[in-house]
Parts: sequence; C-alpha cells; structure tokens
Amino acid sequence: MSQNNSTPLPLKGIRVLDLTRVVSGPFCSMILGDLGAEIIKIESPGIGDPVRKQGEIKNGLSWYFASFNRNKKSVSLNLRSSEGRNIFSKLIAYCDVIVDNFRPGVLDDMGFSDKTLKSLNSKIIRGSITGFGTTGPYQDRPAFDFIAQAITGFMSLNGSSNGPPQRVGPPISDLVAGLYAALGVVSAIAHRERTGRCISTTVSLTGALTSMLGFHAANFLATDKLPSRTGNAHGIVAPYGIFRTKDSEIAIAPGNDEIYGRLLTALDANTLSERPEFKTNKLRLQNRDLICAEVESRTKKQTTAYWVKVLNDAGVPCGPVNNLRESLIEDPQNADQNAVIKVEHEGHGAVSMLGPPLQFDNSPLRVSLPAPKLGEHTEEILERIGMNKNDIDRLKSMGAI
Repeated sequence: MSQNNSTPLPLKGIRVLDLTRVVSGPFCSMILGDLGAEIIKIESPGIGDPVRKQGEIKNGLSWYFASFNRNKKSVSLNLRSSEGRNIFSKLIAYCDVIVDNFRPGVLDDMGFSDKTLKSLNSKIIRGSITGFGTTGPYQDRPAFDFIAQAITGFMSLNGSSNGPPQRVGPPISDLVAGLYAALGVVSAIAHRERTGRCISTTVSLTGALTSMLGFHAANFLATDKLPSRTGNAHGIVAPYGIFRTKDSEIAIAPGNDEIYGRLLTALDANTLSERPEFKTNKLRLQNRDLICAEVESRTKKQTTAYWVKVLNDAGVPCGPVNNLRESLIEDPQNADQNAVIKVEHEGHGAVSMLGPPLQFDNSPLRVSLPAPKLGEHTEEILERIGMNKNDIDRLKSMGAI
C-alpha cells in the first residue's frame, strides 16, 4: 500500500547502502526509508537476511521480515568475491550513507576501512551498530538483546520483588540501538549539509540500553544503593501499578501528590489522606502494600470501563491492561493513529504491520515499497551505476550477484 501524503519526505534524495541484517540494523534503515531515503539492501546470493526464514511465514513470506524491511530495495551481492567487492566500491561512490551492524573490524577485514570508504567517497557517512562498542575489553564479543538486557542491569530491574530477574518481551536493546543509529545518521546528514564535513556515528546495544535505565540509574548513582525489583509498582511513587476491577484489571499511575489527591477524590476515598501512614509519598512507599490494597478494595467494586472513564475525567492517568488484539486491532486511538497498516506484497496479498509513528505537518509517513524479494532490484541498481546487460550476465555466471 502506498499512502498518499502531500508533505515531502525529509530524506528524499538520500541514498543508503544497507549492510544490516536481523533486527537492530534493519530497524535503523527501515526508519531512514520511512523518512524518504532510498535504501539499497545488500544481501548474500541465495541466502539473504536470516530473518527471511524466521517468525510467522505465510505463503513463503516472513511477516517479521516484511515488517522490518519495507521501503527497501534488495541487491544480491557476493562480497567475498573480488567482482562483488568491485561492485560494492561503485555503490559506495553512488551512495550518501552506509550502515552496518557487523562486529568491529569486519568491514575492515573485507578491505573497506573507514579510510578506504572515504577514498571511494569523501562525502560518505557511516552508521554502525555493534554489540558492545568499537573499543574496550568486550568489543569482540558476540551480543544479542538477551545478553544486553542481562549485562546492562536492565534485566535486574524487571520482575517481582520475590522472583528472578526478567527480560523485557520485545528486543528492546535492538530497537533502541536502531533508533539511536537512525538519529545519528540523520544528525550526520544535517552536519554535512551545514559544514560540508562528514562524520561517522556508532552505537552499541549495551550503550543504547544503558541510556534507558532512567531514574533507577540516577538514584543508584546518587546513593550507591541498588534498586530492588518492584514488578508493576513504581520504584519511587506509591500507589502506582495494576489494580483488579470487577471484570479485569486497570493500570493507574498517579505520578505526584496532586494526581494522588485526584485519585482519592475519584475513588471517594479522601479519608485516606488523613491517615498518618499515607501522608507523604515517602510514607506511602514504606506502606506500599497497604495503600495499594486500599485502592484495589475500591476499584474492585466497578468495571474497568467504568474506572477508565471516571479516572480520566478526573485527570488521573490510567488505562486498561490490553492484550495485542485489544491494543492493535480494537483500540480506537491506535486506529486513528494508523498504528497498524496493510502493505500489498505481490504474490502474498496484504501484510499487516506496525506503521511509522512519525508525522510531519500532521501527515503520516508513507510506505511506498513492500519488503523486497531477495535480489529483486539487483539489475536496476547495477544499471544505475553504469553496467549493461552483458556485464550483469557475466557477473551472474561468476556468482558475484
């Protein structure tokens, strides 16, 4: 599906040479593609991105791959062959940006150090995603999201107080690193436009996730006291969390004393403000179980829908604890915001996927290209860099493409 949008996309005219695979890198290049850049995805002949074979596969198409690789063109290229590297050199000269999520040194070992990249294209911007960074004792270690969540302390903060550490369900370090990498590339493009100088940008899974530790890190650094796991409760605010209702559960987040007062009024529980153990947030934290029990004894008397209306009308942040069907399919706000879109894929029909959340001038970003078939755009891109049919046939016979 191509979404009509009169607002020019901000990265229109920018070409990105995409060497990424799996999650973090493809999420970065997907964002750049959503913003209007032309993404030329390099994939190994006959193999491609491993995600092509992962997740739910319908009629031969991975919806996981389709979701992360929209707005991209696929070029099948064997970078282990001399001819493949020659073509790659020409593509570097043709593009504005190169993004990768290799381990440090892999691109150098292929003969494409930063110095070589600059010699091929003095205006090239490189965006890299690594597991642990490009320096330091861990730089050569393999990394996945699960390891990043563990080693950064992020996992230690999740789970109930009497249970083990828990990972966050979505691959949060991959996604945050991809988001940071896209921000880095956009910033480098702006810097190049302003100064004429090209800079490279890099981010690691662990660095990205460490930056998300929020108030937990701030409080630890201030006190040297390790935070405890609090489950759905807030580490520094009470009452706060998930409360049972007459028919399900509701999330309630009174983030300060003013909102706490509104909550008590909405619950017809103003007498609680007179109790000495609940006078301040600090005291409520010390008596967290007790104040939460008082709140829940009242929320259990009415339905979730009732409390969502009453509390929102009172200015108390709250919401139902939705599953994905309730959130992505049935929620009217997500429908209004195009949280889920359908993109037509030739031979596979419409694929539902999460839509781009960014808007410009209140217009959503558009998906102009479905995820590509492996090598679908090889000939188109090679012709653009000056190769004819005979050249392309010769490269095919050699296994370079």
